[in-house]
Amino acid sequence: MKTTAKRIQVDPVQPAREPFIEAARVISSGGLVVFPTTGLYGLAADALNPAAVGKIFAAKGRNPAKPVLILIPHADDIRQLVTTVPPPATLLMDAIWPGGLTLVFPAAPVVPRVLTGGSGKIGIRLPAHPVARALVAAVGRPITGTSANVSGRPGCSRIAALDAAIAGSAEMTLDAGDLAGGAGSTVVDVTQLPPVILRNGAVSEAVIHKVLAAD
Repeated sequence: MKTTAKRIQVDPVQPAREPFIEAARVISSGGLVVFPTTGLYGLAADALNPAAVGKIFAAKGRNPAKPVLILIPHADDIRQLVTTVPPPATLLMDAIWPGGLTLVFPAAPVVPRVLTGGSGKIGIRLPAHPVARALVAAVGRPITGTSANVSGRPGCSRIAALDAAIAGSAEMTLDAGDLAGGAGSTVVDVTQLPPVILRNGAVSEAVIHKVLAAD
């Protein structure tokens, strides 16, 4: 297994532009990039490239029946990726995005089946971390936002603790130093009415219910 080809230190608050040009090139050519999110490091691939997404599953040892969430550059991009945006989803996006909330929608045909785990649904988030936002903006299309860990093991908040299987699969690491750690994003399925919280995380259940009650 190869070692990580390149590790670049990036400012977590005001990252320089240059590293993202190279990182976007890696992702656009089907490679993987380790990058920071608010709490944990993530593993990015071109979300619309089934072969690249397959590398994510291989690196993580992930069950192919488990979907992988994606990050988008702009909230408006969501309409190209889903078949419908229910009103509760709009409420949650307007109130909480960008941030630690992943919304699960019915996937449009453009979304590779490997991403949905065969469920026909896709989890989408608009990231808040400056480096994550700069990366997805540089790529200009959806990227995977799954955590940079082997399935079943804890998420990684320090590059020094990155699992060898992940480091060996990535062509680049964007190192923003130690992250806050903690819970991943809250996951809410908006294909159901009322929406269902599938995973508790960075956004509390109380906040979710308060936003939805405002309708």
